[in-house]
Amino acid sequence: MIDYSVVIPTTGRDSLWRLLAALDAAVGPPPREILVVDDRPGGEELRLPPSIRLLRSGGRGPAAARNTGWRQAGGEWIAFLDDDVITDADWPARLAGDLTGLDDLVGASEAEIVVPLPADRRPTDDERGTAGLARARWITADMAYRRSALAAVGGFDERFPRAYREDADLAMRVRLAGYEIVRGDRATTHPVRRASLLASVRAQRGNADDVLMRRTHGARWRERIGEGPGRLRLHVLTIGAAALGGLFAVTGRRRAAAGCAAIWAALTGEFAARRIGPGPRTAAEVGRMLVTSVLIPPAACLHRLRGEIRHRRRHSGGPLHGSGGGPLDAYSGGPLDGSGGGPLHGSGGGPLNAYSGRPPHGHSGGPREAHRGRSRPPQALLFDRDDTLIGDVPGLTDPAGVHPMPGAVEALRMSREAGIRVGVVSNQAGVAGGLISADQLAEVNSRVEALLGPFQTWQVCVHGPQDGCDCRKPAPGMVYRAAAALGVDVESCVVIGDTGADVAAAAAAGARGILVPTARTRRAEIAKARAEAAVAEDIVAAVALALAGVR
Repeated sequence: MIDYSVVIPTTGRDSLWRLLAALDAAVGPPPREILVVDDRPGGEELRLPPSIRLLRSGGRGPAAARNTGWRQAGGEWIAFLDDDVITDADWPARLAGDLTGLDDLVGASEAEIVVPLPADRRPTDDERGTAGLARARWITADMAYRRSALAAVGGFDERFPRAYREDADLAMRVRLAGYEIVRGDRATTHPVRRASLLASVRAQRGNADDVLMRRTHGARWRERIGEGPGRLRLHVLTIGAAALGGLFAVTGRRRAAAGCAAIWAALTGEFAARRIGPGPRTAAEVGRMLVTSVLIPPAACLHRLRGEIRHRRRHSGGPLHGSGGGPLDAYSGGPLDGSGGGPLHGSGGGPLNAYSGRPPHGHSGGPREAHRGRSRPPQALLFDRDDTLIGDVPGLTDPAGVHPMPGAVEALRMSREAGIRVGVVSNQAGVAGGLISADQLAEVNSRVEALLGPFQTWQVCVHGPQDGCDCRKPAPGMVYRAAAALGVDVESCVVIGDTGADVAAAAAAGARGILVPTARTRRAEIAKARAEAAVAEDIVAAVALALAGVR
């Protein structure tokens, strides 16, 4: 029998009670539990049936609400439903059919989303926007995830504050962690809500979230989720023409001002026509499209700028909210969750070093300062993959080529017997360079997991050096995310690797780093690690040094 929990984030809309009634009357194996997560910032407690478990997430957005729910749920599968969907009478039976017999590498099952549109007229702009959910990938309006897959990647990234992009981000990280996402046979209806005049203008807030998607998953993230390039560049051109026209006008350059005005009018007119054409073309709809087509370009650019400012540093490269979850840039999480199940792979558009026996030379202030004068063992060891856990084979695509490094099995045994959590943080730029596919990387990492696992988190950056991500070592992103996924303070982590980038990433995150040199490690990196971190002759010695703590 399928073991599943249902998690429903809500803001208290009337549709919630309709959904709960439908689930109560539905045919099929019942869920272990139904958890409703009230994401209102305050207000009276929702009056729900006694069988429903009510949680509060404090108005932090749907990503945080879903994290609150699944982390309290006990099912092997977590079925997320939005509070405004309509499930069929046999939804539990259909869900059970979709989940039964799935391979362990399948991390999620998505439903078909049906958006009913009017049969007697063309849909409005708002209706077409909602209808896009039926074509979108990985919508959590009805999506069931393995709990182990959610745990492996840290759940939803709570830096996404609204119901936009947070579901695609999670799915990308889960897939890049080596799991598959399959389409189920169940269908769920998502009604079109009545929208206000300026709903499309307010929706431009999502441009700020697009910045986070780019910084998390690289420049080609839209392509990877099946979307086109968007219209932001044309919006920038529209606003630029308007601004220059105004400047020319106040300085008396009338001809130049008129030219800019013509460009603005042409771009705005084309945008309005593109939105009016597929619609009902009533006077009200045309008027709404004309007004909002003027307002959308500046709103989109303003929110994009706000996103660039907000995410320019990404608070040192990680979604380290206490509730955690995070997007790994090129990312991601690898095989398995804390329970030791399920292989994963590494990232894409989503996981270093272990420390020193002494404080860094000449260091003053910063995250490492707290380590001085203390002796304490780490809570987590984060290992580089190539030339640390397994032999480095350039362009490794065949799992048969995975061979553990001398001492790796013993070092991991020591770590686990000491009760220390273990994870992998690995740069895999071969994906960006086309030397290896994401699927091949997943297969190789699954082989590493089979030989050396279980690892409780995998963080893998598939970006190239030119991509400017915050996850590729020596940047600290993967270290932050590994700590978040493991539920430990980053200062309690030790990163063990064979290059200076491993040690530098640890230092940048405030973790501790230990260099295990190989024949390929540069002398300058060894000298720097001796002065600022720690050096061990092999991986077993590195783990012993890490377990001894810091003096």
